[in-house]
Amino acid sequence: MWTWKRWLKRSSVTAEQVKSNGSIPSHIAIIMDGNGRWAKRRGLPRSAGHRSGMKNVKHIAQAANKIGVDVLTLYTFSTENWKRPQDEVDYLMKLPEQFFEIEIKELEENNVQVQMIGDMEGLPDHTLKPIQQSIERTKNNTGMILNFAVNYGSRTEMVAAIKQLAKKVKEEEMELEQINEEYVSLHLQTKDLPDPDLLIRTSGEQRISNFLLWQLAYTEFSFSPLYWPDYKEQHLYEAIEQFQTRGRRYGGL
Repeated sequence: MWTWKRWLKRSSVTAEQVKSNGSIPSHIAIIMDGNGRWAKRRGLPRSAGHRSGMKNVKHIAQAANKIGVDVLTLYTFSTENWKRPQDEVDYLMKLPEQFFEIEIKELEENNVQVQMIGDMEGLPDHTLKPIQQSIERTKNNTGMILNFAVNYGSRTEMVAAIKQLAKKVKEEEMELEQINEEYVSLHLQTKDLPDPDLLIRTSGEQRISNFLLWQLAYTEFSFSPLYWPDYKEQHLYEAIEQFQTRGRRYGGL
């Protein structure tokens, strides 16, 4: 069993190695878990962990962009996270403004396009506005898509897709027999994105937590014992190196 300290010392994979080893995942999705426990281990408030986690977004996005990842989707705030204490939720809702105020210029300079999935209507204005402004400012960028899942829940997303399809059938815009996997995918919030090739979850937890349930059907998983603020560039590259050794048969031989 690897402890988090041994894991930190263990990895030394570089960008050059993963680029030369084989194919780079087109779409990487990350469940950024463990901010609160990272802070508790250091005797700090949970907010300190979330702030450190926010700072780490930049480093991992830079690392992914460096090796040619097309899409990086980050699970930022789930529909279930509203159950947390109100002061923690309030702090989390302030982080997008802090992040984009600091990073938007560099994102523009690096040709990164910001996108978002999730329920915008459920977010306060001071959270939604900086996200929308960043999406608008980077919409013409042609490099990596940095996709934030904010107030996102996969079951809610799928129910909404089902309702859209049912409405089209009811109004005779399409036949029931036309509904297939492709049509369902086209009614999800990720309709313009490829399905993730690699899912990473930090903090040692090994579950999906209502994240991209439809889209992860044939995704490779990587679970790290590290808390998100401790998850660095070399750990991302190690996960990709492991991904490159796997045979993706999609149910075939």
